[in-house]
Amino acid sequence: MSNTPIETDAVIIGAGPVGLFQVFELGLLEIKAHVIDSLPEVGGQCIELYPDKPIYDIPAIPVCTGRELTNNLLKQIEPFNAQFHLGQEVSKLERQADGRFLVSTSLDNHFLSKSVFIAGGVGAFQPRTINIEGIDAFVGKQVFYHVKNPEQFTGKRIVICGGGDAALDWAIHFSEIASSVTLIHRRDDFKAAPKSIARMRELCANKQMNLLIGQVTGYEVRGDRLAEIAFTNIDGEAKQIPLDDLLVFYGLSPKLGPIAEWGLNIDRKQICVDTEKFQTSIPGIYAVGDINVYPGKKKLILSGFHEAALAAFAAAAYLNPEKQIQLQYTTTSPKLHKALGVKSPTFE
Repeated sequence: MSNTPIETDAVIIGAGPVGLFQVFELGLLEIKAHVIDSLPEVGGQCIELYPDKPIYDIPAIPVCTGRELTNNLLKQIEPFNAQFHLGQEVSKLERQADGRFLVSTSLDNHFLSKSVFIAGGVGAFQPRTINIEGIDAFVGKQVFYHVKNPEQFTGKRIVICGGGDAALDWAIHFSEIASSVTLIHRRDDFKAAPKSIARMRELCANKQMNLLIGQVTGYEVRGDRLAEIAFTNIDGEAKQIPLDDLLVFYGLSPKLGPIAEWGLNIDRKQICVDTEKFQTSIPGIYAVGDINVYPGKKKLILSGFHEAALAAFAAAAYLNPEKQIQLQYTTTSPKLHKALGVKSPTFE
């Protein structure tokens, strides 16, 4: 992307469920949005932490997984053609003389936006890294915290660290295509879907995967390649494990990051907002979802959806102060039907 800023009505920081629904609510009000997220794919915690775990408290959906919820939200916002800018963190936000906000990212992309919606969950998520001195030199080469191209691990000797959904899901997946898979977890207790745990144990029993209880304590290098990792079990016994690639899924660590420097009113790493507009202490900047705080706040996806709706109406009034914003219903409004690309029903 060129360093010339993209001009837009709205920038949404965060592509989790609330950020995606914010696209929808803004779209209904004819406000186009660009979405920025530090993660490499949309979905936020739903995709990174519990993609296949059931969610039971989404209205009118008795049960869905995090992945299903994300996919349904993406389908819902298709008519509004939101532009996504993933794998980059918003590093700077500065108000300009004309009232717009210059939003800059860690990839040196820039946006001039009339409004900003912070929907970053509890902050920008960063993978929890493996704490072994010097191993960072192999990140992106043989050490990975995300899987972007599963096929690159075909025929490889893979060691996977972690005990959650991501670790087990990928271990199960790679058991079909890798030369060998060794799963390492600090204890024989897993925070993953019961079905995944059962499948992992079945694969171990059939010698299609190895499970080791303990932790990685070091590594060996041959030439410029990571050749072995040192493993120590819970009894203190050590062994060397040859490998081609190390995949680490220790979960995500939320960090407020640069948001703390934007001059917003913050209470215990959460952004203070009102409950009428969900506006921050800076007019034109709104905060929705888990990152905000107000009296009675409940950290539910449902609450974030409600906040996104009110923030969108507030932004519409902020962007067009001379225009009266009418509340319209998707059931009956021809204007909204047109925006959504659906045919207006005929009521008799």
